Amino acid sequence: MAATLRDVADRAQVSVRTVSNVVSGYEHVSEKMRQRVQRAIDELGYIPNPVARTLRTGKTGLLSLVVPEIDVPYFSQLAREVIDAAGHLGFQVMIDQTGHDHERERQLLRGGGRRNLFDGMLFASLATRDELRDVNPARSSPLILLGEHLFDRRFDHVAIDNVVAAHDATSHLLDRGRTRIAAIGAQPKESYATPLQRTEGFRKALRERGLGPVNALQRTAAHYGRADGYAAATSLLRKSPRPDAMFCYSDLLAMGAIRAVFDAGLRVPEDVAIIGIDDIEEGRYSRPSLSTVSLDTPFIARTAVSRLAARIEDPSLAAEEFIAPHTLIARESTENR
Repeated sequence: MAATLRDVADRAQVSVRTVSNVVSGYEHVSEKMRQRVQRAIDELGYIPNPVARTLRTGKTGLLSLVVPEIDVPYFSQLAREVIDAAGHLGFQVMIDQTGHDHERERQLLRGGGRRNLFDGMLFASLATRDELRDVNPARSSPLILLGEHLFDRRFDHVAIDNVVAAHDATSHLLDRGRTRIAAIGAQPKESYATPLQRTEGFRKALRERGLGPVNALQRTAAHYGRADGYAAATSLLRKSPRPDAMFCYSDLLAMGAIRAVFDAGLRVPEDVAIIGIDDIEEGRYSRPSLSTVSLDTPFIARTAVSRLAARIEDPSLAAEEFIAPHTLIARESTENR
């Protein structure tokens, strides 16, 4: 027969309420008491009943994390950090992906029949203003927007300053003496904020050095994968004169671009310097190692989960925007010639 709260309480010699508080993750329980109850739970093999907890508290203890593609290294890392941060606050996380599908994004934002499954949502996909306009905060679960610097003042937002990040990456290439700098990553329809803002930062850095952006040296990318970077870089390398540097809007684009340079019989960084954004683990160990703009995913995750927990407890909180820090990391792919 399955162990009950009463069985755990008797084993730990505490009240049923204390066991319930430990299971629910309430912070006011002392660490000594928490360990005592946890030992009893482990000894008895007690499994909490989520339905009973929902009926008792009105909360499920579940958060929803929505990303475009879970197999993209940046979003995988973000998911790990979110799960860790949520676990420290007593939440579990369910992950969903949109596959860059606008209709899927709308469905998830509206909630529908899923609304009561989660206490709140962390939305790291690429919703546009139109999609957010359809969401009524009063009728939806608490929502935190992640990543895109597209602040809708009705919602909390943990954002990346894409303009400054792109400006820093481009300035780094200029500081290395590169003047024919290509950009890879603009979107064909420019429907998302991130590529628009990274293009803005790229062009701003060029203008500050008296260089106008050359349209012929900018390439779109429907997605931010290695194959997209390879195709765009291959096209750019056919230009005459060819670019002497490439700013890629993601590290995966940059990894594809590096391969394209080598397949063209050229060298990185001697012939073409390359920099990305994200600081994925692969870039640290590639040859050459990839220069990048590192986005502080632990900060993004901790801030987002903490803010969502606060909003779950007090839905009347005024919406805020939090800007995540970033750091330029110079590696072999942009070394001086």
